[in-house]
Amino acid sequence: MSTLIRNIGELVTNDPELGTLTGAALVIDGDAVAWAGPSARAPAADDAFDAAGRAVLPGFVDSHAHLVFAGERAEEFAARMSGLRYDGGGIRNTVATTRAASDDELRANLRRLIGEMARQGTTTVECKSGYGLTVEQEERHVRIAAEQADEVTFLGAHVVPAGADAGDYTRLVATDMLAACAPHARWIDAFCEKGAFDADQAREVLEAGVRAGLTPRLHANQLSAGPGVRLAVELDAASADHCTFLTGADVDALANSSTVATLLPGVEFSTRQPYPDARRLLDAGATVALATDCNPGSCYSSSMAFCVAVAVRDMGMTPAEAVWSATAGGARALRRTDVGHLGAGARADVLMLDAPSHIHLAYRPGVPQVAAVWKRGHRV
Repeated sequence: MSTLIRNIGELVTNDPELGTLTGAALVIDGDAVAWAGPSARAPAADDAFDAAGRAVLPGFVDSHAHLVFAGERAEEFAARMSGLRYDGGGIRNTVATTRAASDDELRANLRRLIGEMARQGTTTVECKSGYGLTVEQEERHVRIAAEQADEVTFLGAHVVPAGADAGDYTRLVATDMLAACAPHARWIDAFCEKGAFDADQAREVLEAGVRAGLTPRLHANQLSAGPGVRLAVELDAASADHCTFLTGADVDALANSSTVATLLPGVEFSTRQPYPDARRLLDAGATVALATDCNPGSCYSSSMAFCVAVAVRDMGMTPAEAVWSATAGGARALRRTDVGHLGAGARADVLMLDAPSHIHLAYRPGVPQVAAVWKRGHRV
């Protein structure tokens, strides 16, 4: 079946850049975009949907999320809002509750969160492990993630388990744990930060992942300036995620590489850390993505629209830049060419706003604006 979405007030194709068309139409054929252009020239289709002047965008591409977990950490959030500094230590609390959960409980929570994201317009989701920290548990988590998520990342190097030696645990992640998890994942990640893994340990994990056929990405420069961003660039990682504390050398390295700077403004909102300087990165020529980092500790939000609004308000991005970064930017962070745009041949992941323009995502923050969502050509 083919579907003609006609009478689109504003069509954002990201083909090229934002690729905005007015008075437009879009044809979905099966799970792909077959045609996009002026309404007056739209070809016939089996079915029609009247957009009634609303804006149509590519579905959001959330390239950084931690969705295989059990429990929540609301009390930790309340403590931070009362002045406690965030240091990442709460991850171990989630590890304990997640280890105790059954497979079916983890599947149900993952399904709930991916569905919550889809109803808000997110049609591509990356999901990390990292709340297991044993060979058996990490393998369980990536296997469950692979059942539902579009992209799966092995993050055994999230934190060092309580009481473990950092060097011994790093070797475990890079050998037995990697061997068990690699068949279920496309990516390998590490948290390169004081209190987590240093540059040598992160390198050991990522290079082992590359040898196993996985592509690196890296949690970098979230809590302080450090070697993470430059390590990500050196290893041709698809993305360096967080990028909150950057030196001039870090910015230059990103601008002269294929590594995407993935910014996670929901984390800064939820931890009261400084926001990343997106304007500085964009002006230097770096590619920027936006993602939620949805997790039970540092950012329990699944809303890409919220991230767009915060990026515009507090990170120096224009609405057009933020929407591009939440769609095409996320696709680049996942090295995907089939999502994040609405050119012919793209996967038919479509977000229709109950608004005339993409600008309303930042202009009306916190207001539900999703009129319809298609994922792989099917209405959500």
